Amino acid sequence: MRLFLLVVLSITLMTLDYRTDTVRSIRAGLSVIVYPVQYLVDLPSNFINWTTDTFVTRHSLQEENSSLRTQNQILKAQLQKFTFIEAENIHLRELLQSSRRVGERMLIAELLSVDLDPFRRQVVINKGSLNDDLYVSQPLLDANGVMGKIVHIYPLTSTAILITDPDHSLPVQVARNGLRTIAVGTGSDNRLKLLYLPNNADIQVGDKLITSGLGCVFPAGYPVATVTTVNTNPSLPFALVLAKPAAKLDRSREVLLVWPSHTSKIKKMQAPCSRTQEKAP
Repeated sequence: MRLFLLVVLSITLMTLDYRTDTVRSIRAGLSVIVYPVQYLVDLPSNFINWTTDTFVTRHSLQEENSSLRTQNQILKAQLQKFTFIEAENIHLRELLQSSRRVGERMLIAELLSVDLDPFRRQVVINKGSLNDDLYVSQPLLDANGVMGKIVHIYPLTSTAILITDPDHSLPVQVARNGLRTIAVGTGSDNRLKLLYLPNNADIQVGDKLITSGLGCVFPAGYPVATVTTVNTNPSLPFALVLAKPAAKLDRSREVLLVWPSHTSKIKKMQAPCSRTQEKAP
């Protein structure tokens, strides 16, 4: 009987709930009364879940933060490498443009070492006689101008003397008026000295110096330096003229070896020049 009455009551309540709004208001009132009971019943479970999520989330954030920090360091390192590659690419493009201006056969070489002797300016490059057709006194350039010449050739490497070496001299001329002189090294990376210019010579600060083609080494027209100082003293026979090399002698890592179109003539000219130097006192 009890079961029968409960079933009838349940059916009646469902019918009223479906047909009218009376039960809905009763249910809303009951839900307000029952909510604190539900909250208290669910509180332990919610607390456990919140605690678990909090610690798990913190641990996950720490791991993610550590991972992101590591990735950030890797990306920074890669960015530095890409910056270097970009700069190297730009420099190589400048070298190629320089070779187009020269219009001759060219070969890009890389510096292996620099002479640390303060009184010498020499470098070693990674090209030699084994696989490369190098020759003594071959011009050495970078993207901006003349760097020096080859002085010693070995099977895998070669040694070049820079134009700032005190033992190096280079016949040059002023591009503005064709005035010829000799540029010698001073031992400083950014200074050349021009010899045998009288006090009344037509030369001024800012003049561009190029190779004159004399001296059995460099063809004419290669950029060499820019005049930075012109000092005249009537008590001295010659003016003190200094110039800054056009090439980046202290920065370039890649250099350009050039075979002028008349290389064979240069080699033939080097023989009498060498003999003359040997006979000179």
